[in-house]
Amino acid sequence: MTEPRKLAAEATGPLKGIRILDLTSVVFGAYATQMLGDQGAEVIKLEDPGSGRGDGGDIMRWAGHVPKDTPRDLGPIFLAINRNKRSVLVDMKDTKSRPLIEALIKSCEVFATSIRYDGLKRLGLAYEDVKAIRPDVVYVHAAGYGSEGPYAGEPAYDDLIQSASGLADLLPRTDGNPTPRILPSLIADKVSGLFMCQAITAGLLHRERTGEGQFIEVPMLECVTSFTLVEHLYDHTYEPPTGQWAYQRVANPNRKPYQTKDGYIGLLPYTDKQWDQFFAAAGWGETFGKDPRFSDYSTRGKHINELYALVGEVTQTKTTDEWLDLLKPLSIPIVKTARLDDLPNDPHLQAVGFFERHEHPHAGPYNVMKPPVKFTGSPSNIRRHAPRLGENTAEVRAEMGLKDD
Repeated sequence: MTEPRKLAAEATGPLKGIRILDLTSVVFGAYATQMLGDQGAEVIKLEDPGSGRGDGGDIMRWAGHVPKDTPRDLGPIFLAINRNKRSVLVDMKDTKSRPLIEALIKSCEVFATSIRYDGLKRLGLAYEDVKAIRPDVVYVHAAGYGSEGPYAGEPAYDDLIQSASGLADLLPRTDGNPTPRILPSLIADKVSGLFMCQAITAGLLHRERTGEGQFIEVPMLECVTSFTLVEHLYDHTYEPPTGQWAYQRVANPNRKPYQTKDGYIGLLPYTDKQWDQFFAAAGWGETFGKDPRFSDYSTRGKHINELYALVGEVTQTKTTDEWLDLLKPLSIPIVKTARLDDLPNDPHLQAVGFFERHEHPHAGPYNVMKPPVKFTGSPSNIRRHAPRLGENTAEVRAEMGLKDD
């Protein structure tokens, strides 16, 4: 077992010196603020004790299975997206909490929240309220739906947004089964989190240039629909449409890892030369070269389903290693298909130190994925483990000049 990594002593990332007041939870907002924390921002996470039902705080604290004798508020997903944060437990409905909240707002360049906007108004934390306390604040609202549409204010979770954005219609267009299906990943939450992260950094750049803060809305439905339709608006880009919805090469039942004699490979010849080389290497060059369906890029695109089906037949004639040895020297894009279980032993991920083992003072040893983006001049780092619920309340109150309750 590898030795646990030591936490970095101080921030070195490009956002060092930026402070974020984080009123987000679950995955969407929390994923965004962790990325910013990795990049050097100081993130103070406000968590509410709740209504008395359940355990309070971010609900992701309670998802998943923790090791024996580990506190229940350190669930695996929470650990994955809440490092580099401090947790302050505060009842935002209690007027006694107002001095702390206002002091934190004054100290933070960014106010990030995923609370529904009507709820923020009731709490006295709408944009105008926060702006009155800190005029140059970058106020970022993670919403389900844009405020100008009829869905504004409705609850939104990954399942709902996948359903509403067209994402659940992709598999039916691929395999002919008309039943809409949700992809088994929190795609909507994580994609929206990436949009939110970028929006915050853009808002900070605007503030740096002008001295002005602003209200920024990051609506999940619009973000995920935009993400989905980059390729799948396809021939409906034109008016009138020139063809179908969905990019044909991608919405293809034969676009998948290809079976070999002993496993699976990811394979994508792309240019005319690469296709010729692939089928020549397979011993099918003569047949392929004479087939008018595959003569050039445009023609292949019209027959992509048949082409990928043919590839699926060819790949079964050799082992995975035989294909890798044969095609890599030709610079034909190919990889061995990994199962989740394979990832910790993947030679590339091992070489770049992707997985790190850390020692949480309350949860013991655990694995994290290091920040994946590489900054050569201002590297991201991990300085704090994900906090216990309210772990930093007293120290933050003291920093704000307030006596502990």
